[in-house]
Amino acid sequence: MSAPMSDNAAGEAAGLALETDLGWAIRMVSSAFSRLATASVADLPGGARAYLILVALADGEPPSQLALARAVSLDRTVLTYLLDDLEDHELVSRRPDPRDRRARQVLLTDTGRTRLSEVRQKLAAAEADLLMDLDEHDNLQLRALLARVARTAQDNSTASDVDC
Repeated sequence: MSAPMSDNAAGEAAGLALETDLGWAIRMVSSAFSRLATASVADLPGGARAYLILVALADGEPPSQLALARAVSLDRTVLTYLLDDLEDHELVSRRPDPRDRRARQVLLTDTGRTRLSEVRQKLAAAEADLLMDLDEHDNLQLRALLARVARTAQDNSTASDVDC
């Protein structure tokens, strides 16, 4: 027979439930989202990585390839191959950066913008299925909180890359 647990030990054990474990929750959501997102972006050359590139290009000033690689957390070499594929499918174009002719800016083409819109619709439907138990307020709050955590994770990743 085991010894009775102290109140503190019982409280710690209750806090160790699978449903309250951050790692478990992230893994479950990540796995489900990965399955849904992979199917939604399957038509893009480069799949999910290409989707992130197109999203990053959709707003604002055209970034350099280096800035784009940092923004989507991809190795520059991997990014170059993805951009080659996206350019072959006329989804992006590259041009010399007018501020630094050694650098290349990446631009989203009209075809790329149309494909991005189509993929976003598929992805929105998949996300709605995944988040069906959340009301609109909770959905927005979850996205805002995850974006904050993602930025912190990206900042920490970038900082550790500089330290190496």
